[in-house]
Amino acid sequence: MNDIRRSILWVIFAFSLILLWDRWQLHNGRSAFFFPQPAATTATAPGSASDGVPGSTAGTQQTPQASTALGQAGQPPMEAPSAAPAAAAERIEVTTDVLRLSFSTEGGSLNRVELLDYENDARDGQVVLLDESSTRAYVAQTGLIGGDFPNHKTIMRLADGPRSLIDGQDSLQLRFESPVQGGVQLVKTWTLQRGQYAIAVRHEVLNHGQAAVAPQLYEQLVRDGGTIDGGVMFTGTYTGPAIYTDEEKFQKVEFKDIDKGNAKFQKTSASGYAAMVQHYFAAAWIPPAGLQREYFVRKPGNGLYAVGAIAPFPSIAPGASQTLDSTFYAGPQIERELQEISPGLELVKDYGMVKALAKPLYWLLDRLHDLLGNWGWAIVALVFLLKIAFYWLNARAYASMAKMKAINPRIMQMRERYKDNPQQMQQEMIRIYREEKVNPLGGCLPILIQMPFFIALYWVLLSSVEMRHAPWIGWIHDLSAPDPYFILPLLMMLSSLLQVALNPQPPDAMQAKMMWIMPLVFSVMFFFFPAGLVLYWLTNNILSIAQQWIINTRMGVPPQFNLPKFK
Repeated sequence: MNDIRRSILWVIFAFSLILLWDRWQLHNGRSAFFFPQPAATTATAPGSASDGVPGSTAGTQQTPQASTALGQAGQPPMEAPSAAPAAAAERIEVTTDVLRLSFSTEGGSLNRVELLDYENDARDGQVVLLDESSTRAYVAQTGLIGGDFPNHKTIMRLADGPRSLIDGQDSLQLRFESPVQGGVQLVKTWTLQRGQYAIAVRHEVLNHGQAAVAPQLYEQLVRDGGTIDGGVMFTGTYTGPAIYTDEEKFQKVEFKDIDKGNAKFQKTSASGYAAMVQHYFAAAWIPPAGLQREYFVRKPGNGLYAVGAIAPFPSIAPGASQTLDSTFYAGPQIERELQEISPGLELVKDYGMVKALAKPLYWLLDRLHDLLGNWGWAIVALVFLLKIAFYWLNARAYASMAKMKAINPRIMQMRERYKDNPQQMQQEMIRIYREEKVNPLGGCLPILIQMPFFIALYWVLLSSVEMRHAPWIGWIHDLSAPDPYFILPLLMMLSSLLQVALNPQPPDAMQAKMMWIMPLVFSVMFFFFPAGLVLYWLTNNILSIAQQWIINTRMGVPPQFNLPKFK
């Protein structure tokens, strides 16, 4: 009776840990596990995202250089005095084969990005990455500072031209022209390419005044701090600003750090980009390489956050002009494509601490997909290759388990004989291990060596947009979503229990019970994990069972099922 009570208490303790984790997830702004709540987004009135201008004082963090560049006369006004009223702004919809975009004549800003090749989670439309509505604020803006110059609030005129790609056309241009303001005119040209998520953006500054000017260009992403629907239970995926430089590499700047005013990142560099990152997708401003720029993050107010870069124009003489070419990216986190756009851009797909192992594993998984044509079978093949690579390590582990299983009857008899003398029991156990040349920890070390690789593979499957809505076989239509019929999690649970049954029974009764209870508790999480992750774990379990069976048979230890004996 006492043993049953202890077992029940262990189960209650395990589920208490899960519930505590559930509350911790909510505390950190992530989705709950058992009682998910709607994602909290900031309701921002249309057009209020444009308040996220460089130089806003609410929650800003400025370097001395940035304060000089943005302050006083060089700070863009919240309402451009020489521009037409904001109500005169028009929305311009543009379509390519992979993007549907909405621009505004207010500043020539990009206010909506719809990814035509990616369905949303509800599968009732496409993924909308950037958007400006009553419930969302996520826009890309640029403008000039350093004087009373055109900025992202200035009403611009769109030059006539096509609004969508037609057959035989590989590029499309939108040319926004500002009125002359402070003696300066800004011409902003967005160039879209067929099949590309990267957009070339040219800023041309024409000096119509009587004196030389030296404006600075800011490029920024402004969004609310709302969480992203979807994701994976128990595992957080990063949402927020990020800055990359060649010197400091990829630097995440979390919303909570901006709120507290202690965001840390490299402020100045001649390389890199400023980005907003979320699960599977990202947007980024990429200034030209070699151009010195200042990066910034700010909280302009109204629940908005801004990240961007400021770059100087050379001095522009009266009647002269200067141009600055940048790249804007808004799309999926596909590594091979991001690498071609800019150095380090593939790091928006964040593997965290296991990046060194995750990147080559993803490369191998990608090549297997090219060969097999199905991401589910590519996962199975990758786990199979890992099993081959670690065959000898696993063989040593299972050999050690087989020896332990062979001498287990002697251990049990010895424990019964010396149950009233723990010290003598320990000495006899060590003697048996020495005589039989058995290391009781021999089965653990090889597994510990492999754990970083399997954790890295876990993050590869979690982070790869290629898994999103990717089918495998039969009922599995989306490897990034839970199994709708829980077949894979059930098989995974049964395979975990089978592994326990094939292992030698621990001498300690409580430990033996926990060996059976913990797989059941652990398996609860897998009922809510993406099918691709469960497939990876199930495949690993099946191959491990097969290898263990073969090694036991070769060592003359017939496979036996050690069923639980709960009294």
